[in-house]
Amino acid sequence: MENMNTSLDDIEIDQLHGKVAEDINENHVQPNSIPPSVGMVFESVNQAKSFYRQYAISKGFGIRTRSSRKNNKNELFYFMMVCSRAGKYVASNQNEMIGRPTLANDCAARMIVSKRDEKWYISAFDDVHTHDLSPTKSRLFRGNKRMNLNVKRTLDLNAEAGVRINKSFRSLVCATGGYENMEFVEQDNRNYVAKQRRALSKDGDAKALLNHFSSMRELNKDFFFNINVDDDNRILNVFWADARSRVACEYFGDIISFDTTYLTNKYDMPFAPFVGVNHHGQSILLGCGLLCSEDTDSFVWLFNSWLGCMSNRAPQGIVTDQCKAMKKAIEIVFPNTRHRWCLWHIMKKIPENLQGYAAYKDIKRQLKQVVYNSDSVDNFVYGWERMVTIFSLQTNE
Repeated sequence: MENMNTSLDDIEIDQLHGKVAEDINENHVQPNSIPPSVGMVFESVNQAKSFYRQYAISKGFGIRTRSSRKNNKNELFYFMMVCSRAGKYVASNQNEMIGRPTLANDCAARMIVSKRDEKWYISAFDDVHTHDLSPTKSRLFRGNKRMNLNVKRTLDLNAEAGVRINKSFRSLVCATGGYENMEFVEQDNRNYVAKQRRALSKDGDAKALLNHFSSMRELNKDFFFNINVDDDNRILNVFWADARSRVACEYFGDIISFDTTYLTNKYDMPFAPFVGVNHHGQSILLGCGLLCSEDTDSFVWLFNSWLGCMSNRAPQGIVTDQCKAMKKAIEIVFPNTRHRWCLWHIMKKIPENLQGYAAYKDIKRQLKQVVYNSDSVDNFVYGWERMVTIFSLQTNE
């Protein structure tokens, strides 16, 4: 019986490999891709981005979305896609011997798309690059790599059957006719499989979680939970809050702290607690989340879940670490909330940025004195400027 199952799986996998090769060959970009032009019209955002991606592959450069804008209804109406080597890079560490290499080359190539009358128009296009182009390798640049659904299905089947990832990748290479036809590398396969393993869908854990939340709801109707699933009904993100947290938020939810530094579960899913402070100066829990990844979409979903749980009462202030994805999500969901960085995360960077100074110990002592013992804004500003002057830190950004 075991051998019969294995042979059926092999047949299915072989069929998928054939489909993978067919799809990739159909989507393979030809060298004569049509260049973008001002006024060109698209039916959707995805169509516009796909068009520019195909053009970038044919020309030999990578792309990324640099900026986007939404209206007061939270609907996208503008976005700019640029060459992956756009922008300038300023190293935080001035020591060139230990600086990291950068691809930033101040490239001005870009495509700006805006929405008008339910259509998407190219409103500006610049095709001048400040670097060499590489058409033979561009399909593997970060913004250009793609794995279609059939490739993902093949990886899922192989992972379930216990096939090693390097063997799965080699089989995909054979199915597409060689490495030159691949639109992703082996590490992309590893990242995908790792993410799938982290999803709450193995070993009955998802069912156990749902049963637990359901039993909590039966004990107390004010227990709140929300679960985010993908197209295959795999759990991506989870949020929950008990009755005590919801009541506490009414009284102590003006300022909240949000952190995702806890990573202590077998799925490597960040645990994200919402924390407030009560009238005794004690920390109180105002809700919890588990996230599949720390990206803007996950944070937006979690913040919206918390907001819905707390009667759409946004906090006046929120304290977080210096995560850009988190910052963007706060701007989307809590546009009127004051966002501040966590002091602990800021102070943790003192050794990294100032340890190279001979007077490091004195600088650190004076800095802590200014940060922790200033009783007013004026006192802080005076102490800060004095410290910068005494230790000649004016050139240290």
